[in-house]
Amino acid sequence: MLSQSKKRFRLRIIIPAYPAFNIYSSIAKQTTALGPVCIASVVNEIEGWDVEIIDENNLRRYGPKGASGGADHEFLQCHRPADVVGFYGGLTSTIPRLYEIAGFYKKKGVITIAGGQHFIEENIAEALSSNIDYVVIGEAEETIKYLIKAFEGKEDIGQVEGIAYLKDGKVTFTPSREPITDFDKLPTPNFSLVRFAKIKLYPVGRIRGCGMDCEFCTVKGKARSASPERLLENIRFLLETNDARHFFIVDDLFGQYRDETIRFCNMLRDYQREVGRRLDFTVQIRLDKAKDPELLKAMRQAGINTVAIGFESPIEEELEAMRKHIKPQGMIDLAHAYHRMGFLVHGMFIFGYPLREGAAIRLSASERIKRFRDFIKKAKIDTLQVLLPVPLPGTEMRHRLKDQNRIYSTQDIGWEYYDGNFPVFEPDKPLTADEMQVSIRKIMGRFYQFQYMFMVGIQILSFPAIFFFLHNINAGWRRWYRPWRNSLNRFGGWLIIKGWTSELKKGVFSQRLKKAQNSLNNNKK
Repeated sequence: MLSQSKKRFRLRIIIPAYPAFNIYSSIAKQTTALGPVCIASVVNEIEGWDVEIIDENNLRRYGPKGASGGADHEFLQCHRPADVVGFYGGLTSTIPRLYEIAGFYKKKGVITIAGGQHFIEENIAEALSSNIDYVVIGEAEETIKYLIKAFEGKEDIGQVEGIAYLKDGKVTFTPSREPITDFDKLPTPNFSLVRFAKIKLYPVGRIRGCGMDCEFCTVKGKARSASPERLLENIRFLLETNDARHFFIVDDLFGQYRDETIRFCNMLRDYQREVGRRLDFTVQIRLDKAKDPELLKAMRQAGINTVAIGFESPIEEELEAMRKHIKPQGMIDLAHAYHRMGFLVHGMFIFGYPLREGAAIRLSASERIKRFRDFIKKAKIDTLQVLLPVPLPGTEMRHRLKDQNRIYSTQDIGWEYYDGNFPVFEPDKPLTADEMQVSIRKIMGRFYQFQYMFMVGIQILSFPAIFFFLHNINAGWRRWYRPWRNSLNRFGGWLIIKGWTSELKKGVFSQRLKKAQNSLNNNKK
């Protein structure tokens, strides 16, 4: 436990760096994770404690960078020693880096804690044997307060609900803690606690949980909602203190609790008129919400400009196998409905989703690529994300593929490859793992191209043309802005894909894949 002679203690929360080859590195330099900010904001109100967040993916302001990437933790611990270090373990691909940093702090005698639904909670024994002292299970805003009391010697560690730790060499679980339902009692997330970062896109949220029960996700259960007033207060606070203009509402499905969502949008619209500022929002939403014109109108008036939609697949046979009660043409029609309301559509797809036993689709990689390209063109997708299926720990998909002996050993293909850009299991025939990886590069490579750099210049020169629409300047602006923005994003996407492709050409993953396939085949014999 902590020394009782100290007058103040410090908690440092670390968001581990992505692997060098991760295609999300660019956007990560503009934002941060919301969860660590929420937890740090709670600790910041505890007497006798200082708290800071180090986001290794966003070290843009005088950040002490290590030689191998990420932060220089020797420097940090020398100049501002931490007594307790917490780790954000919600992204599987960052886990090797998390364990590496945890080892450094353990050698310094620092208490280490970690949490994260998509990995740590599903691999508790592994985490506790990898330099983590305590694993927080579930939401941490309440648990962290009691953990700190225990570290100060004011609480029995065994009485702290919602944690796991080693006792006499065995994993010990304390009673579970109920999910938070009263969000109004929590402090407003304070992004000033994120040191060295330059944040342009601010994550905010109102709803936790999702009732869709997708087999590739661990987020389950009934959604729990904070009041619209609380979310508006978060946005108001960020505008007033950070001059924030761009926001990402992290709710899994924007539009749950429809009436409250519309009320929030109307409140947000009125607030922007009151302060004379136009804000920009991106949300994740279901495709079928396009059938609700009242909701869409309220969203547009509130400044929600971009909708991120999980189309999953444009292949009719796959949609039927997934029990999706919609056809590709129906999805195209709904995408057009979003466009008619003025939204930019970010399309999210999964290539080569593993089907259940008895459901077979005999499509070659080239035919699949063609169907993706045709759909993307017809649906007029503005920005695109095509990833491979990832059997994350704790998901039904992982259990299913593991029972079928199709998952490559993590000794051959480690957790750092679990980001959707690399095949980590044996796909359905006739697809091969190599074809899956090449296919997503071909799809996104056609969409994001170098030539769009020239289109950006042409559209900038054409900007004065909007004044031909003086009778409706907003219509002129929309007609110019969307192609300019899309060209800029497509050129930027080309730069990211180019960097990712350069990493692949080094051949490190190819060697690992061959070894993993040989191991899997030997196990089947």
